[in-house]
Amino acid sequence: MKDRKDLSFIVESGADVRMIEGIRKHFELRVLARRIVGGVEISRPPNPPADIQVGPPSRLGFARATRDYLKKSELPADFVLAQSYGMAAYAANQYGKRNGVPVFLLVCNSVEAYYRSRRKANYPEKPFRWREYLPILLMARVNARFPCRYIALSESLKSTIVSHGANPDRVEVIPLYGVDTEIFQPATKDKVELKKSLNLPTQGSVIFFSSRLSPEKDAETLLEAFRLMIQNSPENPPWLLTLSGGYRAVLDKARKLGIEDQVIAKDAVHPTETLPAFYQCVDLCVQASREEGLGFSPLEALACGCPVVAASVGGLTETIREGITGWSYPVSDVARLKSQMQSALNAPKEETQRLVSEGQKMIRDHYDSDAVFLRFKEHLMQYSV
Repeated sequence: MKDRKDLSFIVESGADVRMIEGIRKHFELRVLARRIVGGVEISRPPNPPADIQVGPPSRLGFARATRDYLKKSELPADFVLAQSYGMAAYAANQYGKRNGVPVFLLVCNSVEAYYRSRRKANYPEKPFRWREYLPILLMARVNARFPCRYIALSESLKSTIVSHGANPDRVEVIPLYGVDTEIFQPATKDKVELKKSLNLPTQGSVIFFSSRLSPEKDAETLLEAFRLMIQNSPENPPWLLTLSGGYRAVLDKARKLGIEDQVIAKDAVHPTETLPAFYQCVDLCVQASREEGLGFSPLEALACGCPVVAASVGGLTETIREGITGWSYPVSDVARLKSQMQSALNAPKEETQRLVSEGQKMIRDHYDSDAVFLRFKEHLMQYSV
């Protein structure tokens, strides 16, 4: 028997490099990724380089490429891991059924819920279309009829998968890729000095929002709540920091609200070499979402000792619990988000430390990356043929 099994990973909607590097520690990994026009297939190049092929950008074309890729591979995979439950997952399921190869569908978000967010947000480049939405629901149910198994990042996502018709026994909750607690940990340096080193202001609270600009992330509610905070503190206003590939769009929205002078928007930074330092020195992390599969940013923030305010939706309800690990607010409730951000920033140090400490314990117990990837390996090996 081989020491390491071969795993083919089908990436339909982009993947974080930490997913690639974590899986590769336990498997001989090959990746087929759909081309993302105007974006990237893998968040950053893996180190060392990985076997990654890029397929066509259309989902139908990528499904065909998935079929051909798996069929023509010189070394048949021991396992196939397909992202989500769309057409590429269907191609993987067909291959697995015909060739007796175990297929696992990795569900990182509720595709239909994310798509429905387009009805709530005004993104002209991402309109809601029934002709696109209905096939999402159809493919979810078609894939559920295969004997594949699912890996869901959260209990919330498990419920979504079961609603498609999948047997709950076929769904395992494993929060890939977890949090590397050797990297994401509290600062050992002075917070003010850290801010200076990162060119962040040392006067006024710094609030961190690390998500991309998209319908499901609800930057609009955060910006409006932030505007109200500035009005309440004109002499010492807070700052909003955002690090993402869509930071220019965030600045444009801030400009329309007249608050661009208090918004620090920069491109995304390296997720392990640079990002932890930002979490370590900011005063608050906010996860504003309309929908969320799990949400790793709040977990990384807690691991670094930073308090968190998050929308009460999806997987966030399992991690950021009011009065236990952070502060929460109803989705798109501007007034409540403003109130919760102020409460978090003004909370006694002892209360903040209690919530952060409880969050760090939760991460050690359930979200540590080494343990998460080991669970992933052990789960797959149960079905080795």
